[in-house]
Amino acid sequence: MIREPELKENERVDDLERNGYRIIQNPDRFCFGMDAVLLAGFAAAKETDRILDLGTGTGIIPILMEARYKATLLTGLEIQEESADMARRSVALNNLSDKIEIVTGDIKEADALFTAASFDVITSNPPYMIGQHGLTNPQSAKAIARHEIECTFDDVARVTGKLLKPGGKFYLVHRPFRLAEIFATLQKYKLEPKRMRLVYPFVDKEPNMVLIEAVRGGNSRMTVEKPLIIYDAPNVYNPEIRSIYGY
Repeated sequence: MIREPELKENERVDDLERNGYRIIQNPDRFCFGMDAVLLAGFAAAKETDRILDLGTGTGIIPILMEARYKATLLTGLEIQEESADMARRSVALNNLSDKIEIVTGDIKEADALFTAASFDVITSNPPYMIGQHGLTNPQSAKAIARHEIECTFDDVARVTGKLLKPGGKFYLVHRPFRLAEIFATLQKYKLEPKRMRLVYPFVDKEPNMVLIEAVRGGNSRMTVEKPLIIYDAPNVYNPEIRSIYGY
């Protein structure tokens, strides 16, 4: 029997096409994008791993990680209570409350909320844009999700370096124009980049996303994987993208 969700104003339920899972979203706030789906597909985890998602939004990455890897110990940290509330209701909607915990809190204080070196895997789809330039409402949900208003990438890397177990893995998605800064910041906190994949909208366009795996205390050697192409033609997904989405 399908459980009917509790919806608030302007909310909707979207089908994730994975395990019959659904997610509650509000288009007026922020809806997950392809970057979150690609990150969950790029990451890896064992069933027994303890996983933390920093800036979880409405909980999309923990839900997809449970669906893909059957993980049983997942936590999502989200500073915006309205988003965290939607995430909790989505977790309950999918009968995952015994596996996924949503915590309301600030990424900058995550090392005070959780025990040091207690996670095997940490994921993050952090804000891509620097600062608040050009924003008419810096405190809007969409602005906080896209711009470094509540935290910077340095904050994300710093707490990740504290919360990951030695040898633990950090998976993130970001923008290629910040790669030099990203690598320098990761290494600053002893998070060694080990695997990278650039994502291209079309084969003849510049990449617009980058997927990175870093290891706490890892050796200095990185694999650059083949490019991931999103579209073979306008509105026609590449077969690998279709596979990641579960089509």
